[in-house]
Amino acid sequence: MSRSCELTGKAVQSGNNVSHANNRTRRKFLPNLCNVTLISDVLGQRYRMRISAAALRTVEHRGGLDAFLQKASENELSMRARLLKRQIAKKVAEAAA
Repeated sequence: MSRSCELTGKAVQSGNNVSHANNRTRRKFLPNLCNVTLISDVLGQRYRMRISAAALRTVEHRGGLDAFLQKASENELSMRARLLKRQIAKKVAEAAA
């Protein structure tokens, strides 16, 4: 399983540990990933996702998974999240018509 957020695309970054003597050794900065279950109000289903803590706060701030996915750009979403976004858009379009 890759260490990246399914909603924001936040992934592992690399950098240096810098000592007092200015010695540099490579290190990884890992994202704070959480396994959560998010509920889609439009589809009426639950989805288990591995997202970052920052993404979870953003989902709550925007008013749920549906609102987050409608506003998110497709290139940073995972394949599963893209499919979910398309399903939600299709269901909203059917309800409007």
